[in-house]
This record gives sequence, structure tokens and C-alpha cells, in this order.
Amino acid sequence: MIRFLNLLTNLFPVWVFITGFIALYQPSWFIWFRGPLIVWGLAVIMLGMGLTLTINDFRKALKMPKAVAIGFGAQFCIMPFLGWSIAHLLQLPKEFAIGLILVSCCPGGTASNVVSYLAKANVALSVLMTMVSTFGAIAMTPLLTKALVGTLIHVNAWGLFLSTVQVVLLPIILGLILRQFFQKQILKILPISPLISVIAIVLICASIIGQNSQAILSSGKILLLAVIFLHLGGFSLGYLFARILGYEQLIRRTISIEIGMQNSGLGVVLAQKHFSGTLATVPCAISAVIHSIIGSILAGVWRMKSPAEISEKDSITFEKNVNEV
Repeated sequence: MIRFLNLLTNLFPVWVFITGFIALYQPSWFIWFRGPLIVWGLAVIMLGMGLTLTINDFRKALKMPKAVAIGFGAQFCIMPFLGWSIAHLLQLPKEFAIGLILVSCCPGGTASNVVSYLAKANVALSVLMTMVSTFGAIAMTPLLTKALVGTLIHVNAWGLFLSTVQVVLLPIILGLILRQFFQKQILKILPISPLISVIAIVLICASIIGQNSQAILSSGKILLLAVIFLHLGGFSLGYLFARILGYEQLIRRTISIEIGMQNSGLGVVLAQKHFSGTLATVPCAISAVIHSIIGSILAGVWRMKSPAEISEKDSITFEKNVNEV
């Protein structure tokens, strides 16, 4: 049963792609999931992340501060720079530009942990980097969005901060508390928790695509190109950055995946709340589809790489991390 649940969870990119495609032509199937339901959907995702965390995870972060700090810095430097640059170079319509920049300022997504596992990367490091960037996003996402989007539209940085606290920090803290004091009960539901998170993000993205299907179909080419460039750039520069710093293959893969995959659900919720009445939510929803597809392709390529091409140290590290997570 657990193996079947893991299979459904690992097929996350397939579900996002299929439902997103259907939503373009049959929006009524998904647009019922809107408004407060999207906010609650993201809260469920963040609660699920909190349930997987323990105090020991924070101790692990302290034991590898350099790698985590590099991932954090790359997350909030590379992606926002790419988002702003691509939006201006392609001269995106203002509302699409806002959404692209906003999602580029979001932290790494929890889907990166699944892709890191599939790619035989450093899973423990991926979890830690997602955790740290998510907490960091409480301040970084509002500040970066204000700085980069402020020239296009008025941005209420304080409002963004409060929203991020509500939909990110509070559910994660609740998850941590539940895990700490009700460990036996939580361990029983942990196997299904990732699948519930996958269902939530799939519904969020399909709903946004469905609600804006006409706009996507009429001007989707330039937007699709922009989002593809954003995530290809994130995966590529993340890998290159780690390589320049001399990290081993597994950590290069991990940083690449972590930088290339954003918390698009957070982008959707923030865009919906603070740029309502615009198409700013659309790039965020498409982002979830694109980074999942690219991440899955990379994971497939890296999994097929000959074990001889990965150092013995890397292989041991991989097995250790899989057992730890």
C-alpha cells in the first residue's frame, strides 16, 4: 500500500501536466476550486511539510551550514534576477510580468524533494534547503517582490509579509507542534501526507489555468516561453553555481533542482490576494507545470547515468540520505 502511495506521489509531474491540459479546454472541471479553497489548499501543503519536520532536521541544517546557505543565497538571487530579466527582455504584458517576477521570488517547492529522490540527489539536503528557504521567504519574498515589481505596480510589502506568515509560517509551525506532541498518531498518517499535498497543488494549478484558459490560449506562447526560460535558467545556473564552488555531483544535482523548482502554489495565493483582478496568477500556475516537467526529465536523465560515473562517496551519501528522510 505504501509503495502504491509513493508511486502516485512520484507521478506528481504527470498529474500536473494532465490536469493543466484538461483545464485549458474543460475549465468547468476545476474552477470550482477557487477563492478561499486555494488558500486552504496551500495551507494543507505547508502543514504537510511541517508534519515531516523534526527538531533533528534543524540540527542537521546547523551541521551543513555552508551548503544550506549557498542554496538559500542562490534561491533568492538567481531566480529573482532571472524573473526580472526575462520579463523585461521579452517585454511581457504587465500582468504576466508581475506574476513571473512574483513566482521567481518564491522559495523552493516541496516537489523538489520528490524530484531530488528520483534524480538520486542529496535528499536530506533538499529537504533542509526547502525548509530554510521557506522560512526565509517570509521576509525575502515580500522584499524582493516590492523591489522588482514596484516599478510596474504598487506593492504592499507589509500585506505580502502578513499573507506569507498566514499561509506558510503558521501551518508549518502547527505541523511541527503536532509532530512533536502527537508523534505516534502523526507517523500513521505520514505515508499519505505527501499525496494529499500533491492533490492540493494539482487542484490549485488546474483551477488557475481553467479560470484563465482564454487568456492563456490567446497569448500563451510568449508566456510559456518566459516560464520555460525561467526554470531552464534556474536548473542550469543552480548546477553551474554548485560546480564552480567545487561541490560533488549529488550536491550539484540537489542545488540545481532546488533552485529550478519554485513554490508556485505560494505564488498563486499571493498573486490572487494582492494582485486580484489581474492575470498575475497565470504565470505562477504555468510555472508548476513547467518546472515539474523539466525536473522530471532531469531526474530521468540523472537516474540513467552510469553508477560508475558517480563517485563511491556520492553513492554512499545517497543511500544514507534516503534512509534518513
